[in-house]
Amino acid sequence: MAESPGLGEQALNKAAEVGLSSQLDEVENLDVDIKTDPLKLVQGQIDTVSIEGEGLVMQKDLRVEEMDMQIQSVAINPLSVAFGKIELTKPTVGSARVVLTEADINRAFNSDYVRSQLQNQKIQVNGQTTTINPQNVDFHLPGEGKVAVNANILLVETGETHQVAFEAVPRASANGKTVSLENVEYGKGEEISPEITKALVDQTSELLNLSNFDLEGMALQVNSLKVEPGKLILQAQAHVEQIPSAEN
Repeated sequence: MAESPGLGEQALNKAAEVGLSSQLDEVENLDVDIKTDPLKLVQGQIDTVSIEGEGLVMQKDLRVEEMDMQIQSVAINPLSVAFGKIELTKPTVGSARVVLTEADINRAFNSDYVRSQLQNQKIQVNGQTTTINPQNVDFHLPGEGKVAVNANILLVETGETHQVAFEAVPRASANGKTVSLENVEYGKGEEISPEITKALVDQTSELLNLSNFDLEGMALQVNSLKVEPGKLILQAQAHVEQIPSAEN
């Protein structure tokens, strides 16, 4: 059998690459490799779909260093192939690996979206309701399974700036959709409102939630989360109802 993909595979690869790219704000590299043979394609069967991406910028300005997804035994509408589309006739399940770097998460933390989320929060400080405005957020992955966050938070009404620092261990929830921070250790320094720290802890959890990486028709459910110095690695199950493809 020839090593190069057939015409049908090439057309579908291109359609999927264009479709996926259209859902991303930025793409450094994206490669879709669909494996099947012409007879199976006519019968609506695809053996494997491999998606490899680098430098993908998702919603909320969250950049992914690497995303690898493997999907097997995909059933499609064979008529859709003629229009350069991949129309699944039933959902399927695959596996995915997502790598985030320290720089990726810092970028998201200091994005307009996350700043606006934090700025909208009203919290209690010394019995008074105040609005918080993060001046800068510094996120680190020091290793030992921990994340570390250091931030300067401006209290809008009083003009005071507080430093918030904590380390915590990220854990995936039982349903695999959310990430919570456990064993939170607060940094030494001035006494601050626990509400300020809680707002930052909650926002960190929200950023790491796997729903941020979902694409149309494709949802991830985390199986394991590994923290290494400088990077965060998520192993997940991919639930695929549709593979985005080019629109004619």
